[in-house]
Amino acid sequence: MLIKTFGSAVFGVDATTITVEVNISIGVNFFLVGLPDNAVKESQQRIESALKIHGKKIPGKKIVINMAPADIRKEGTAYDLTLAIGILAASEQILNKDVSNYIIMGELSLDGTLRPIKGALPIAIQAREEGFKGFILPIENAKEAAVVDNLDVYGVSNIKEVIDFFNLENELEPIKIDTRAEFFKNINKAEFNFSDVKGQENVKRALEISAAGGHNIILIGPPGSGKTMLARRLPGILPPLSLQEALETTKIHSIVGKIDKNTSLMFSRPFRSPHHTISDVALVGGGQYPQPGEISLAHNGVLFLDELPEFKRGVLEVMRQPLEDRKITISRAKFSVEYPSSFMLVAAMNPCPCGYYNHPEKECVCNVNVRHKYMNKISGPLLDRIDIHIEVIPVPYEKLTDEEQTETSEKIRERIMEARLIQQNRFEKQKEIHSNAQMHSRLIREYCKLNTPGNALLKNAMEKLGLSARAYDRILKVSRTIADLEKSEDIMTEHLAEAIQYRSLDREGWLG
Repeated sequence: MLIKTFGSAVFGVDATTITVEVNISIGVNFFLVGLPDNAVKESQQRIESALKIHGKKIPGKKIVINMAPADIRKEGTAYDLTLAIGILAASEQILNKDVSNYIIMGELSLDGTLRPIKGALPIAIQAREEGFKGFILPIENAKEAAVVDNLDVYGVSNIKEVIDFFNLENELEPIKIDTRAEFFKNINKAEFNFSDVKGQENVKRALEISAAGGHNIILIGPPGSGKTMLARRLPGILPPLSLQEALETTKIHSIVGKIDKNTSLMFSRPFRSPHHTISDVALVGGGQYPQPGEISLAHNGVLFLDELPEFKRGVLEVMRQPLEDRKITISRAKFSVEYPSSFMLVAAMNPCPCGYYNHPEKECVCNVNVRHKYMNKISGPLLDRIDIHIEVIPVPYEKLTDEEQTETSEKIRERIMEARLIQQNRFEKQKEIHSNAQMHSRLIREYCKLNTPGNALLKNAMEKLGLSARAYDRILKVSRTIADLEKSEDIMTEHLAEAIQYRSLDREGWLG
């Protein structure tokens, strides 16, 4: 008897429906075809044990299972439940032939309990688009999949519940999630707050400008000056995720199995902080069967690279294109996948190997050649993509013990959201442009016009400070953001002057 059940495979951030055709006929043997990997082939033993525990069995006949389309590689253990239900239906141990109306996914333990799968959200979205009646999956993934409306999502703990459901011996209750209510209830929760930070007013200001315009930023300062502490508080002042952004972000994290079982959606912007020993594949994504890397996991959030010069040069260089394109395409011989990677880069570094160059109290022991060699670990093209350079000076004792309440993240975020609204209106006709940092040359000429005093100031700064030509566009973009924060239609000389001081690493003689 021939029965069809349905599972799904995830490629990139989208799912593809997999048809599992099970045919049981006279004979003896078990054939599993359709390009399954070893993990899928090993499912026979897991299915056999799980069925035996619950009084069912794989029939001693000729069983042919085809996983179509047959030219797509099927990998992982998530097809265990799909195959098991297909075998039971084809051998008439399940009487209800309604199995073909559902996407069925789950990894089986030997006792029949179900383990969680990866990619539940994109699978649920695809199931709804193709008109499936429901989605049966492990209970741990149910909340994640239930954010998709117009699709019945059933979370189950073991295969017995699924068998009884199709035999009409037991009803399963679909999981219901009010996505919008859940989203707006949790949207403003921030783990870290700027009110915890003593002093560092100039750095807070630079981070506020960075968040308001979506600008990449690098923090340069000695050990213990608060670079990491400040960077961790940046997601708390970024505008809250929109519902669409939350779905995009959750899809990517779902693919790599990073969603908590009690979570339906990601409510806060991601903050990814990989160690400097990371490989280029782990950073941008890839592998034999491509998976998203750290830059995609930071999509709609912040990628924080601490101790920037300690990263391998090749690892840093692969970020250059994604920083511009805001997506990464990974190509293989037979296919290619595309992952989004629209993130804010926040980098931190010491000014020299000993860490104390420009320290107000401790003396640097590095000579000028050592400092230049250390800084040259970061290429010019990468620095070119970082709009704001800010020096972080250690906080004096008097500031650390000051009991005065500093400004909260909520107050800073209000100003940033007002500035982002100005940019949203400015770029409403530009499909791919959402913030000042994304402006290209034509838009810079259109929206960053300077008056005569401004032109004179910028010309003077370029000549006197030895600023490079690549700093020109960055200064204009940052000054546009400062003007937006001040609700100014035009870029004033004071806005331009502040933007100029955020180009420390472009200045000749900065390292001595």
